[in-house]
Amino acid sequence: MPLSYHHTIGAIGVNLFKIARKPIYGYSLAASTALFAVLFDAIQLLQAFSPSMAAVKGLYGSINEFLKYCSQSGDSAYSAFRSLLERLEDPKTRTEARIFFAHLKKKLESDGASGHCLDTYHFQIQDVYLGQNEGYQTRNKLTMMVIPSIFMPEDWSFTFYEGLNRHPDTIFKDKIVAELGCGNGWISIAIAERWLPSKVYGLDINPRAVKIAWINLYLNAFDENGEPIYDHEKKTLLERVEFYESDLLSYCRDNHIELERIVGCIPQILNPNPDAMSKLVTENASEEFLYSLSNYCALQGFVEDQFGLGLIARAVEEGIDVIKPMGIMIFNMGGRPGQAVCKRLFERRGLIVDQLWQTKILQASDTDISALVEIEKNNPHRFEFFMGLVGDQPICARTAWAFGKAGGRISHALSVYSCQLRQPNQVKKIFEFLKNGFQDISNSLDLSFEDDSVADEKIPFLAYLAGVLKDNSHFQYEPPSGSKRFRNLIAGFMKTYHHVPITADNVVVFPSRGTAIENALQLFTPRLAIVDDHLSRNLPRQWLTSLEMEHKENDNLSANAITVIEAPRQSDLMIELIKKLRPQVVVTGMAEFESVTSSAFEHILMTTREIGARLFIDISDQFELSSLPSSNGVLKYLARTPLPSHAAIICGLLKNQVYKDLEVAFVISEEPTICKALSKSVELLQGNTALISQYYYGCLFHELLSFQLPDRHLPAEREPEVAKSSEMIGYSTSAMSVLTSSEFSITETENSPLIHMDVDQIFLPTPTPVKSAIFESFARQNVTESECDITPSLKKFIKTTYGFSTNQNSEFIYADCPQPIFTKLLLTCIQEGGTLCFPTGSNGNYVSVAKFLNAKIVPVVTKLENHFKMTENLLSGVLENVSKPWVYISGPTVNPTGVIYSNEEIGDLLTVCAKYGARVIIDTSFSGVEFNSSDWDLDGSLVKLISGKPSFNVCLLGGLFFKMVTGGISFGFLVIDRRFWDDGVYNFSGMNKPHSTVRYTAKKLLDLRDQNVGHLLDATQGQRKLLAGRFKRLKETLERCGWEVVEADAGVSIIAKPSSCIGKNIQLNKEDGSGSSWKPNLNDSNIREAMVRATGLCINGPSWTGIPGYFRFTLALQDTDFNRALQCITKFSELVK
Repeated sequence: MPLSYHHTIGAIGVNLFKIARKPIYGYSLAASTALFAVLFDAIQLLQAFSPSMAAVKGLYGSINEFLKYCSQSGDSAYSAFRSLLERLEDPKTRTEARIFFAHLKKKLESDGASGHCLDTYHFQIQDVYLGQNEGYQTRNKLTMMVIPSIFMPEDWSFTFYEGLNRHPDTIFKDKIVAELGCGNGWISIAIAERWLPSKVYGLDINPRAVKIAWINLYLNAFDENGEPIYDHEKKTLLERVEFYESDLLSYCRDNHIELERIVGCIPQILNPNPDAMSKLVTENASEEFLYSLSNYCALQGFVEDQFGLGLIARAVEEGIDVIKPMGIMIFNMGGRPGQAVCKRLFERRGLIVDQLWQTKILQASDTDISALVEIEKNNPHRFEFFMGLVGDQPICARTAWAFGKAGGRISHALSVYSCQLRQPNQVKKIFEFLKNGFQDISNSLDLSFEDDSVADEKIPFLAYLAGVLKDNSHFQYEPPSGSKRFRNLIAGFMKTYHHVPITADNVVVFPSRGTAIENALQLFTPRLAIVDDHLSRNLPRQWLTSLEMEHKENDNLSANAITVIEAPRQSDLMIELIKKLRPQVVVTGMAEFESVTSSAFEHILMTTREIGARLFIDISDQFELSSLPSSNGVLKYLARTPLPSHAAIICGLLKNQVYKDLEVAFVISEEPTICKALSKSVELLQGNTALISQYYYGCLFHELLSFQLPDRHLPAEREPEVAKSSEMIGYSTSAMSVLTSSEFSITETENSPLIHMDVDQIFLPTPTPVKSAIFESFARQNVTESECDITPSLKKFIKTTYGFSTNQNSEFIYADCPQPIFTKLLLTCIQEGGTLCFPTGSNGNYVSVAKFLNAKIVPVVTKLENHFKMTENLLSGVLENVSKPWVYISGPTVNPTGVIYSNEEIGDLLTVCAKYGARVIIDTSFSGVEFNSSDWDLDGSLVKLISGKPSFNVCLLGGLFFKMVTGGISFGFLVIDRRFWDDGVYNFSGMNKPHSTVRYTAKKLLDLRDQNVGHLLDATQGQRKLLAGRFKRLKETLERCGWEVVEADAGVSIIAKPSSCIGKNIQLNKEDGSGSSWKPNLNDSNIREAMVRATGLCINGPSWTGIPGYFRFTLALQDTDFNRALQCITKFSELVK
């Protein structure tokens, strides 16, 4: 195969060079050497203008013409090299183009033009030395070219490369790497040359930089003769490196490239002209603008913008998205903001940081630091500069700017940081959530922890919470006994770590340990209870001062008549008291020295069994959420023996590493009737246990169970209980009546999913601002008390919404939801000997609570012609026969009817109440979703009232979960005037308060509402419109099926009468599996049961609404469930015959 012209001439030159050291015949050695030198120059000249240059000769004629063209402008030079790049990319012309570059470089060197080439020809070709041949590299220098519009290798990038060198040689070997801000590509190429990664992606937002980087890749992938250069693995740089135009990591993200290493040397000086960075980045942009991309950055929307670090912050967050879990990110950062600020940028995003290398460099003379001076004017932070390279005392940006203007040289620290994700999968999940519509709260995120145990607890929870908020449009219905998932986790932990074989059905969840104890005492209403003095602190004060134990036992005693005797925790003293006083209920913990073995517990168990006392044993202090929990005598006993029917275990969860005041509790009983009764007590007296608290501790249980192999241990074999308990106290008469006759939510089974139109919960999509506030409340650290103080915001809320003013005598009381507050109000009413006046058509849960606590109740019978609203005449007719009246008013929106009290109507009712000196509870909990306007001015009504009875007083009960459409986050409040409440206010002291994160969330939402922020305002208006439309659709469906519907103007529920169903039959299969059928004659008492058994739709019956013949349907379901509910109503109508 014939040689090319170039190869032929080249071969002649080499042979001439070999024989040049021998004399030519007839000439001296000196003359011969001179002659050969002339011939060799001629050969080089032939090479320079050989036919191999035809690919460029057509454009420029010669190297001189090429240089002449480049000298015209930077744009001309870039155009010339872009054309050459096209030839380098084409395998047919690649060799010739590469040889051209070799000769171009030699030409510049021979002409002595290298030093001023950039000024003359607008490009420069230079060698970059990599140091000694270490790692896997085979050469110690690279050939690189630059143009004025891109970043040029200098101290910044050299320091960065030195930092990379401090890693072991294996850090990049066979890894997928991306370099951010690659400039002319020298670092990407050097990484590939030295460490042999599988692929390096050089990324830069400057399109010209990317083109030059490709040219440099070809210059180093092929030698001066155009031959490929192979490494140890027989690959060329062209196989290892690629360059792409990319705004940070957008190329990798868009192409689903997972990276193992990310390196970056990117700008961190804010542009003094903010508008300058808003230009479109294109290949044809000005050289000045394209070069500025290497020195300046624009505001990125991160808190780090104030330090000029916004672009790096965005790079880190994008890196978290695309990096593999065990990946490493390495960034070069100037120390101008201060080392602590630089490190925090990484740490608050969940990265563990290691400073690889630090030095000082002179501040580039072409970089304007005036933007940093402006930041210092409005910020207490001071940047760090130094006077020259030897200065050791930092100076601020303003001083540095002045010193530089006066001709001084300023320097700053330059550091290389290496970082890895602390808990990769969880942190990536958190940022995946944030980038999907929640970017505005990323500035609140703080994943920096001094204590690893805190990080190990909080980061998994944030990841779980992010998953819940991201994957669920709304918060799911959970039964009053607690989240099924949470109860399963508790049972799983007991089984795995303590070998106690219980199930979720043996567990009931409470808001707190104190709540669990109080509910148990109210359930049994004992004449006398002995309570461990460590556990009695939050019980109602009257229980601790009562002497009812001296009176004869009376089944009609109210919950207020309970007598509690405090006792020491030591078992022998407790047992002596039990034997002497013979209480009906005992609540105690175990002393630390007695808790290791089960003997003390067994002794108390036997003693209470003998006298027929109920025993609630508290294990909170000994219970550990740990993979190596300490010995627990009570649980040792349960591992080998079933829990006796008279005993139950109470455990308050307060031992977490992050939130010392975040509590949830659970009760374990192996007696099914006790579990059901306790569950119903939660539904009545507390409403529910905060889901977020269950989520938090559920995460801790999950972390301890997730690595365990399932069913690895055989089920524990337990000895049957032999001894039987003496006759024990049962539920109080009032409690038993309510438990058996009142309506409670229906518990669904795994095989029968139900549609709940019978609970006061919101299942509509949770608005984005609400999700954002929830996550932010946990994502932040060191939240101040003022940021959780909801009172100022709430004062404004009730003033603007209800026209209700507060003053220095006003007291605000908070709870997880309004229901426990109402329970405490009832206890105060009972304590004062008051009578509660309920209009028929009130909240059925509240009526049941009053009956459960054996309060005095008088109904105000409302009428259909008034849409079941209470009128002044009806109220007057009742109050004239009641002493110490308490009046309950649901408004402006009435639950369950959905009708509205106008401002005039509420004024008339308050006038009547003032006349009779009634205490008034205005319950606004179900207001806020009015289809039509319902402005109240309570101040205007109250100021007109002059009561002769000082007992008249108005308190405002409310919640935000309807008014603010907050989904699964509930919040209850009560506003009272402490002057009128005497000792009644003490009843609220033991109530479970909302956690600081909930208060932060509620305050955030109230402030957003006050600001009329678009997203929340739109969500509120959208849900109001949605519910109005749903009322219309539900009304049409019910009327089509023969129900009489009461017109509603607001709220999330309506009532209707099944006129066409009464007296008719429906045939259903019995649930006992016998195959026989159930064929009831439909009436008020069985339609609810028939509806759920026939269709799975849960509604409230007349015993809940308080209105004979009328049933309640709630509207706030997710779309799918609401549509299914309409189908269920139609199906039920078709089944009725």
